[in-house]
Amino acid sequence: MRSNLATDQETVGAADAPELPSVRQRAVLDAVLGLMVEDGDQLTMDAVARRASCSKETLYKWFGDRDGLLTATVQWQASRVHAGRDAVQSLDGATLREHLQDFAVTWLTVITSESSVALNRIAVAHAGSRKSNLGGIVLANGRFAIGERVKPVLEAGRAAGLLAFADSEAAFRTFFGLVGRDIQIRLLLGEVLDLDGDEIRRDAGRAVEQFLALYGRAEP
Repeated sequence: MRSNLATDQETVGAADAPELPSVRQRAVLDAVLGLMVEDGDQLTMDAVARRASCSKETLYKWFGDRDGLLTATVQWQASRVHAGRDAVQSLDGATLREHLQDFAVTWLTVITSESSVALNRIAVAHAGSRKSNLGGIVLANGRFAIGERVKPVLEAGRAAGLLAFADSEAAFRTFFGLVGRDIQIRLLLGEVLDLDGDEIRRDAGRAVEQFLALYGRAEP
């Protein structure tokens, strides 16, 4: 098993665009998320096998071990966040704004979901108690991997003369903070935030406008 964050960070490149799981594997990963919502960190391979109606042998064959199953679960959750990386070669102002908006909406939708709140609560608790490496897995395959998918979009915007910044990581952190604000920590601490799709789109749009006010340049 991997036992430290450094090892997990080495996998960010691989997690940058992980192969999508099969339909059957997705059902298993959704079962993991459902069990986290219901049972917190009382997650066992036996419980996952029962919920997903498969054998433990199948789980070990597909995911290797418990850390492998958790890594695949985090990657599956992170894959719901759109980064727009496939179309960074021909950016204009409208396309850049569209990519930023799409990322902001999908990321807010994911982090405010019941399953992500449960997953992140467990990860934080385990990081503090060193009960497992889930905190490192979430960082490497969530935040860090998503950043590596979004930064090429920002860099393409800079290359097209639409954005001005010296460091893409710093620019991404700014955008990430503008989008998330204090929403995630409030959810982790138990506040009930009933954000519907319209509110998420408004929040995302505001974050994009604020980011462009900081880093945007007039379109050439």
